[in-house]
Amino acid sequence: MDDPTGQRHLALKTVMMPRDTNPYGTIFGGVVLSHIDMAGAVGAEHAIRSAGWPDQPIVTVAMNSIEFHRPVFVGDIVSFWTRVTRVGETSITIDVAVEADRKGQPVELTRAEVTYVAVDLTDGHRRPVAIRGRTRAE
Repeated sequence: MDDPTGQRHLALKTVMMPRDTNPYGTIFGGVVLSHIDMAGAVGAEHAIRSAGWPDQPIVTVAMNSIEFHRPVFVGDIVSFWTRVTRVGETSITIDVAVEADRKGQPVELTRAEVTYVAVDLTDGHRRPVAIRGRTRAE
């Protein structure tokens, strides 16, 4: 698989708990953001493995956009769906759709776009490397 774009992947599914509520009784946005970052990384690693690219560390470099559409409630079973939207020289950008099942229907709660970069961690430095592995010119 040379281009992993377009395929939706269930990267994370969790139940929202009372410990994560704000004073208004809904789940803190920061809790949702944390789950988005984890789900995006899982989705990126899944796409990288599926494409047969090298297994190397990836780090979050940007949360390009985040839109909170509906509140997340205690007890919601929330699914984090990922899809690759772009692959660059060293980066992979992931769309994360956050959904809950409400009355038997999936409802989009939040949507985000997150970019990760492949890095070489030798010598204690984080140096970006080609996400698809060495290029033929190297």
